[in-house]
Amino acid sequence: MLVAALRRLAVLLGVLGAGTTVCSLLLGLLFGSSLQRAVSLGFVLVGTFLLAMGFFLGARGPVRLLRREGGRLVGARLADPDERVEAINVSALFIGVGFVLLVVGLALDPRYSLI
Repeated sequence: MLVAALRRLAVLLGVLGAGTTVCSLLLGLLFGSSLQRAVSLGFVLVGTFLLAMGFFLGARGPVRLLRREGGRLVGARLADPDERVEAINVSALFIGVGFVLLVVGLALDPRYSLI
């Protein structure tokens, strides 16, 4: 089970990394930036976005709103324990993946040397 989870995490990181690289390269070419700087900035921006999303998903309270079809607010309910666990797990996933992408972006930044 752990191997399958690590495989899914690697696929997620690979897809996000490839998508970020392609979009960053295209935007770097469009704006005339160096390609290494464009990819670095892309990874930092996506990583920071995922970190922020993970924080906001994890900081949600236990109250969920109820709505009718007309869109009027009818009341509120407490989230089920399964919903709370899922919110924490999704938050941890977003924060973990965001942190990895942020570190990769900082490592690729041509302005700084890690050695």
